[in-house]
Amino acid sequence: MLRSEDPAFHTTRWTVVLEARGQEEEALEDLCRRYWYPLYVFVRRRGHGAADAEDLTQEFFARLLEKKWLDAVDRDRGKFRSFLMMAMKRFLANEWDRSQSLKRGGGATHFSLDMDGAEERYAEEPGEPADEALVYDRRWALTLLDRSLRKLEDEEEGERFAVLKQCLTAERGGFDCAGAGSILGMSEGAVRVAVHRLRKRFREIFRAEIAETVADAGDLDGEMRYLAEILAKG
Repeated sequence: MLRSEDPAFHTTRWTVVLEARGQEEEALEDLCRRYWYPLYVFVRRRGHGAADAEDLTQEFFARLLEKKWLDAVDRDRGKFRSFLMMAMKRFLANEWDRSQSLKRGGGATHFSLDMDGAEERYAEEPGEPADEALVYDRRWALTLLDRSLRKLEDEEEGERFAVLKQCLTAERGGFDCAGAGSILGMSEGAVRVAVHRLRKRFREIFRAEIAETVADAGDLDGEMRYLAEILAKG
């Protein structure tokens, strides 16, 4: 389990990027490709149409890499989530005209995102009015959650995981261990042990995913609490 005091924490990707800056472009590109969708949702909630939101999100990340915006990052503001939000706000405020020029052929980019299905995903977002920053944070949390679930699934036996994964979202005492045991051919006690192990492993993976987006060990627990609160609000 990754803990904030572990030496291994200081080799997580966002920390590496901040310390090495331009020397770790591959690590930054990977982070960008992971977390473009929360920013796409943010841009859409700012009133931009689907096509413009795709262009703006693409151009934002291309500029982030090409113009080395990381050089101006204060290491004390070490959450990748917060950095991207502030950088996107500045981009939208100051760079719209230039991005339109680039879209019409006024510039070239050497970084691209696979944004297929972006609007289909956005159509499934809650439709009620909400603070755009909170929508962004919630989508960020859900992205981390989804990545964690997929990593956990890769570690588990398929049929058993399909049955037991419901325990990860069930209220305490709300998962039917006896019913799961009947399906899987396990005793209720064995299912309880498996559920405990699965929940523990999920927390470890989720914590490690969050650790890759903060630059300081002291931020990890607070970021975990905040994202858990955002998810709990539905």
